[in-house]
Amino acid sequence: RVQLVESGGGSVQAGGSLRLSCAVSRYAIINYDMGWFRQAPGKEREGVAVAYSGGGNTSYADPVKGRFSISRDNAKNTLYLQMNSLKPEETAGYYCAAAILRLYDWYDPRRYNAWGQGTQVTVSS
Repeated sequence: RVQLVESGGGSVQAGGSLRLSCAVSRYAIINYDMGWFRQAPGKEREGVAVAYSGGGNTSYADPVKGRFSISRDNAKNTLYLQMNSLKPEETAGYYCAAAILRLYDWYDPRRYNAWGQGTQVTVSS
C-alpha cells in the first residue's frame, strides 16, 4: 500500500513562504495524480493543487493561482508545494494524496486513495 509522509509545515508571518514535501514509498508517484489539500478547523477539506500522472500538467485552486506551485521529483519519489505570499486565512493542516483513478474532479477528496498524516501551516498577521 502506498505511504505518504508530509513535512515542511510551520509558522510564518503573512506574506512569507513555505515549501511542503511529501515523500512517497512503495509506489512510483509518476503513476499517480498527486494532490495537495488543506483543512482548517471546522471547514471541509479543499483541494489546493494537483500534479497529474505521467507528464507535467498541473491544476490549481483559484485562490492560490500565481502564489503556489506544485512539483514532483520522480527520482526522489517526492511531491512538493511551494507556497508564497501566504495569508492568515490559509492556516490549516496540509495533506498530500495519491489517486490512481479519475472518478471525481481533481479537487474532490473522494478521488484519492491514499493520504498522508498532514503537516500544520500557521500564518500569522
